[in-house]
Amino acid sequence: MRGPVHGHPQRVRSRAYRFLRARWPVLVRLGAWSVLEAGQTFVVGYALARALDAGFLAGNARAGLLWLGAAGLAVGAGAYGTGRVYGVVAALVEPARDRLVTAVVARGVREADPGALSGLTQQVEIARDTLAGVVMVSRSFLFTSAGALIGLFSLAPLLLAVVLPPLLAGVALFAATLGPLARRQEAFLAADEALAQSLGEICPGLRDVTAAGAEERVAGTVGERTAAELRAARALAHWSLARVAALTVGGELPGVLLLLTAPWLLDHGVTPGALVGALAYVTQSLLPALDNLVHGLGTSGSRLTVVLRRLTVRDPEGRGTVSISGSAGGLDRPRTTRGRPASAPPPSSCALSVTSLTFAYGPASAPVLHDLDLTLPTGAHLAVVGPSGIGKSTLTALIAGLLTPAHGTIRACAAVLIPQEAYVHTGTLSENLSLHRSDPVPEQELLAAADAVGLTPLLRRLGGPDTPVEPAELSAGERQLVALTRAYLSPAPLALLDEATCHLDPAAEARAERAFAARPGGTLVVVAHRMSSARRADRILVMDGVRAACGTHAELLRISPLYRDLAGRWTDPAQLPSRSPLTPSPPRAISESRRSGSAPRSCG
Repeated sequence: MRGPVHGHPQRVRSRAYRFLRARWPVLVRLGAWSVLEAGQTFVVGYALARALDAGFLAGNARAGLLWLGAAGLAVGAGAYGTGRVYGVVAALVEPARDRLVTAVVARGVREADPGALSGLTQQVEIARDTLAGVVMVSRSFLFTSAGALIGLFSLAPLLLAVVLPPLLAGVALFAATLGPLARRQEAFLAADEALAQSLGEICPGLRDVTAAGAEERVAGTVGERTAAELRAARALAHWSLARVAALTVGGELPGVLLLLTAPWLLDHGVTPGALVGALAYVTQSLLPALDNLVHGLGTSGSRLTVVLRRLTVRDPEGRGTVSISGSAGGLDRPRTTRGRPASAPPPSSCALSVTSLTFAYGPASAPVLHDLDLTLPTGAHLAVVGPSGIGKSTLTALIAGLLTPAHGTIRACAAVLIPQEAYVHTGTLSENLSLHRSDPVPEQELLAAADAVGLTPLLRRLGGPDTPVEPAELSAGERQLVALTRAYLSPAPLALLDEATCHLDPAAEARAERAFAARPGGTLVVVAHRMSSARRADRILVMDGVRAACGTHAELLRISPLYRDLAGRWTDPAQLPSRSPLTPSPPRAISESRRSGSAPRSCG
């Protein structure tokens, strides 16, 4: 279980600021529609006062009705503006949810974090819902209060002097409770993660628990975790008393003070209509707005702060890991295989070392890989070819740590895996490309990476790095270029391209692969779907069931019947000995080639 995360508010605020700055047009629209709500608040109270003073109390019913009509029009305009606000809030909240889902899934895949289940199923949804609630209640209180206070001052400054002090006192009291409330909210989420982890470990083994007669012990453990979450929930609920006190002081006391001071106010020039208008401002505008703020922000705001901190702050242990879809790994992390001790990281001159690697998808299944040896020095460029379903993607998943081998050892430096289906999230292009860097990528570095991989035309067409991206509007090839550039910017030196260029034309594929091969200190493994891709590599690994052959293009033409078959189907056989570019044919030819070649099982 991860305990509470402390000491990172600055990082959370910095990320929130960058997120909002990239969406300033949405914020402008939100403010523009909210002005209608502030105008409604001002007009309703002011029109009611004028309807009494200049209309009904003055014997002019027509003027009174006109002022009331103006108030009705203001209510209609405010309702229209509030309706438009919901759509703008969705444009702000959904991209935030997409980013949180990406972060949680990446953390769960890379670090096998047991808290990722609670993060994905509950905490991300909490963050989305509470963010929407916080935006709505904060916006409403800000603009409603502004409209009401301006209206009070317009009616009579003395009215503002009576209402403003208790309102500020109530808001200050409420603000003082946010810190303790956030700490108790974080304790509740920690207890929730502990319970989720406990259930995740116990539920798959219920039959073993019953067979071992450990029901009481397991029930006691789950009961303790459940009781801990219940205590945290009760402690959180106790702070509702402080919220009630803040609401009483800031929302209800101003109305009481207006009634108590009414004779004095009337003696000092406040008109009856202005007094009634002030009561309308307090009871119909300020009190509901403060009530929404206290109950909405009091729970949702604290919960949002805690959840965002827990979902976005990196693991304090700084664990590095291989990641999927372009996530940068951190420190080298050796993987332990069955019956063997953890291996050491590869030597500095070696990016990848695989020894006696064996893997099957089930105990009764035939092995996909059997006793494979593979060594790649730093800076190597390896292409992996073979029929469809033969195990090429399995090999990259094993290297990336997504699968556990049945036998053998894998020693690899930090790696980035780019699969065939590229992921692009809602947000700016810069945010997509910087997803696997802990800090923002300098613009010059980002532009240089885009130029190297071939993303520059798309970047210019979209309008630059800070332009919002709609993933559904990008083609499959454009999404692959975004994912490739993101991986290129990753600090992980080992790049695993699992058919990551299948939607690109041959020229674009060649440019991207050459960019990765030329990365300083980088090592490249490509699952190739075109012979031209294999010909660019220094060495080629041919997979044929449990057998494998590794060598140069010329060597494999001599020793591997399967490679000769693949090369013949991919190209004109008369051109095989040459080094000229080859013309790719449809990938179906790969799946039709399944000859078994007797070839060495090691490469390196």
